[in-house]
Amino acid sequence: MGGMTSPAITDIDEALGFTLPARHARGRLVRLGPVLDEILEAHAYPPAIEALVAEALTLTALIGSTLKDPTGQLTLQAQTQAGVVTLLVCDYRGGELRGYVQYEADKLAEAPAEPSLFALFGEGYLAITFDLAQTKERYQGIVPLDGETLAQAAESYFVQSEQIPTLINFGMKRDAEGQCVAGGLFLQHLPDGEDGRERLHTRLDHPEWEHVSILGRTMGADELADRDIPLETLIWRLFNEEDEVRVLARTQFAKGCRCDADYIASVLAKFTDAHRAEMADEDGMIQVGCAFCAKSFPVPAVAAAR
Repeated sequence: MGGMTSPAITDIDEALGFTLPARHARGRLVRLGPVLDEILEAHAYPPAIEALVAEALTLTALIGSTLKDPTGQLTLQAQTQAGVVTLLVCDYRGGELRGYVQYEADKLAEAPAEPSLFALFGEGYLAITFDLAQTKERYQGIVPLDGETLAQAAESYFVQSEQIPTLINFGMKRDAEGQCVAGGLFLQHLPDGEDGRERLHTRLDHPEWEHVSILGRTMGADELADRDIPLETLIWRLFNEEDEVRVLARTQFAKGCRCDADYIASVLAKFTDAHRAEMADEDGMIQVGCAFCAKSFPVPAVAAAR
């Protein structure tokens, strides 16, 4: 590690990447705080749904921040036909995170206080979609929502869809001020010469990967979600005995929603006068809601026609 020292400031709403050259592995740590709180506060979710959204956003940050394309987008979506949760959507683009959940309140009331993944989704599926604007590529992998957590389902995605051995850990808690803090660890095995996120084919029983994954599993949820522990310190705790650990550039996160009153008005302008009249309320306003930020945009039906 070459005498790496812990920084004096606390890492929050950041991702820190690193590589283990001798182990042909890469990793990423994420810790979310105010950004996560801002997203959650817009919806007033019950605790079980709040925890699910926190894990989904952390996963989205972990995977999305590995994109080399700065204009690329990572979308994580989970849905089912009969579960408590009917739809979960989170995405990442250029450091901006957003996400929301649709759920059945009556079914949630009948579920345990800390429902399992199966209790929330039943026979659900997780889809991870990469949209790479620079190369105009788009590809998606879909896996069943098996296992106990979303993180385990995401691990299955990388193993099944891309043949990349992967480990993902997650932790969440509320600090002394009642603010939500979530952290995640993302580790992957890469063959010789690879440092990107291209589709890779590796043997799943690689001894170097077994060593890295065993160390990764020792990182506890409390450590990941402790805003007082710098991310570099967590890397040090895991891999201080390695010959070389390369720490990469940081990624800063912000809450990002792409809803825009002018854009909404331009879309409504494409409808006929009759259709806009049907959409309008008694005051002549068309109320357009954004599921991500839980805001409503009132647009005058007549103005939309211009």
